[in-house]
Amino acid sequence: MGPGLWRSEIPKPPTPKGEFAILNKKVNPIYVTHKSGQWRELRGPSSPIGDRYMAFHRNGRGEFGIHGTAWPHWVQIRAAVSLGCVRMLNSHIRQLFDAVDVGTRLEIRS
Repeated sequence: MGPGLWRSEIPKPPTPKGEFAILNKKVNPIYVTHKSGQWRELRGPSSPIGDRYMAFHRNGRGEFGIHGTAWPHWVQIRAAVSLGCVRMLNSHIRQLFDAVDVGTRLEIRS
C-alpha cells in the first residue's frame, strides 16, 4: 500500500466498492433524524455518526462516508448495520481524520 492510500475491508454491501478519494472532512457533523416524528439534529461523539466524518463518494442514493459511532459494539463485531458508510470507533476515526487530507485516495474492496 503506497503513501496516501488507505484500504478498508467491508463485510458486505451496500458500501460501494472501488477507488475513491476523500471529498470533505467535518468535525462534529450534524446527524438529522425524525424517527420519533420530531425533527432532531444530533452532533458530537454520542451521535450515530460520531464527531468526525469524511465523505468519499456521492451517487443517486446519497453520500457515503467514513465516520465514528455512538455504538462501538457494532464496530467490534464487524456488523454491517449502516446504509453503506464505513463505521469506525470514535478514537480510530479521530486518528485517521488527523492523518489524511481532502483528496487522499482510498480503496474499498470485499
